Amino acid sequence: MFRNIPTITKNLLIINIIIFLASLVLSGQFNLTEFGRLHFFLAPDFHFYQLITYQFLHADITHIFFNMFALWMFGCVIERVWGPQKFLFYYLVCGIGAGLCQELVQYIEYSSGELSQLSMNDIIPVQTGHGVIQMSVASYLSTWGTIGASGAVYGILLAFGMTFPNERIFIFPLPVPIKAKWFICIYAALELFMAYQSSGDGVAHVAHLGGMLFGLLLILYWRRHPSSLNMNSGRQYFENMKRSFEARKGNQQQTARTQQTNTRQAGYGPTRQDDMEYNAEKQRRQAEVDAILDKIRKSGYDSLTKEEKQRLFEASRER
Repeated sequence: MFRNIPTITKNLLIINIIIFLASLVLSGQFNLTEFGRLHFFLAPDFHFYQLITYQFLHADITHIFFNMFALWMFGCVIERVWGPQKFLFYYLVCGIGAGLCQELVQYIEYSSGELSQLSMNDIIPVQTGHGVIQMSVASYLSTWGTIGASGAVYGILLAFGMTFPNERIFIFPLPVPIKAKWFICIYAALELFMAYQSSGDGVAHVAHLGGMLFGLLLILYWRRHPSSLNMNSGRQYFENMKRSFEARKGNQQQTARTQQTNTRQAGYGPTRQDDMEYNAEKQRRQAEVDAILDKIRKSGYDSLTKEEKQRLFEASRER
């Protein structure tokens, strides 16, 4: 099964798991999380590369499991539709956008409080799990950090909902499947509610919303400018699909001719009229697929109708 996962999704899963295991193994010698997490941009420990590195760090096994499960479940589908380069670009943009939104919220919290009136060297009391300790403002701001692939993953959830809005999916604990577009709306509403009601719960709800926001803006831009990021690999996927259909069609026709010859020699089998009708139907279905693939190359996947998308998926399953 792992071999069937598209290239970028598979590599993202591997990298995240390796970094998570490395953070556990090196915990006594090197704090990988402290090094790579996204610090508040006014803190002395902030570096721009952290907008990338924070996306590959996770707090615990539950954190990484749910993020990687969602990445596998929805990322495989979106990467196959968009192609690897476009998918990777989208993933990183959503992750960076999530981090920027989290930075903005932290800056609002900083500027609206007393901290903005103090210098970085001023000492302030800070409540911790071990009681109240004295820290400098700079040290306190360095404790503001964000980790996790959730922002990018939420962007992928949005992409799935916008690409396949009427696809029905099962979501625990709901007993019946719901359409993807409603699933995305429910998730976004819950995150918005939690962002207002659960501040201090240790979850970057605004980062989740930020990933969805940047994903929405990017998808809308691509729909208005379909040639702005027309990745060759995305086209190549459909070109490969078309060649696969054509090769399969040739093999099936050759097999059918062989079988027809053998059965006729045995004195039974389909008539010539049956053969003509069968081949005509196959050619008609292949022509439909070719027309859909041509439409994707010219106008992008989002230009397809619901019926055309369904026909493409049915043809893909027949491979």
